Amino acid sequence: MTEPEGIRTERLDLVPLVVGHAEEMAVVLGDPALHAFIGGAPATSDALRSRYQRMTAGSPDPAVSWLNWVIRLREEDRLTGTVQATVDGPVAEIAWVVGTPWQGRGIATEAARALVDWLGRQRVRTVVAHIHPDHRASAAVATAAGLAPTETWHEDERRWRRELTR
Repeated sequence: MTEPEGIRTERLDLVPLVVGHAEEMAVVLGDPALHAFIGGAPATSDALRSRYQRMTAGSPDPAVSWLNWVIRLREEDRLTGTVQATVDGPVAEIAWVVGTPWQGRGIATEAARALVDWLGRQRVRTVVAHIHPDHRASAAVATAAGLAPTETWHEDERRWRRELTR
């Protein structure tokens, strides 16, 4: 799989994740409300630095690629969230999170669409996401990115899917 590269949209730069993003991202992801559907608590900058070191080192399985970006909102020149894809052959599982102060502005939708478009230019043929059934905002992002809910469930989350064509 191709390494993550910068992706530019109308308002956003999706910047490949580096360990140095940890401090700013600890602030962006610091609202406990972000964990309402996924559990856990906000990570400290040290914990994020450690996590980002593992993530940027790559998957221990050479057949699987971990691709991670931070979302930079150009007009504010600051990070606002993340998008990621775990790619295993022709299938990519994606996820996104946008910090509370930037929610409701279409940032997650714009970033997710850009990620799915980029994946479609790679070897990816199927994109999936897992979304809690009560998380209407994430369902709206998935829909806008062309994914549709399936009847498959994984750990209390519905699987969403999109088949990509060249």
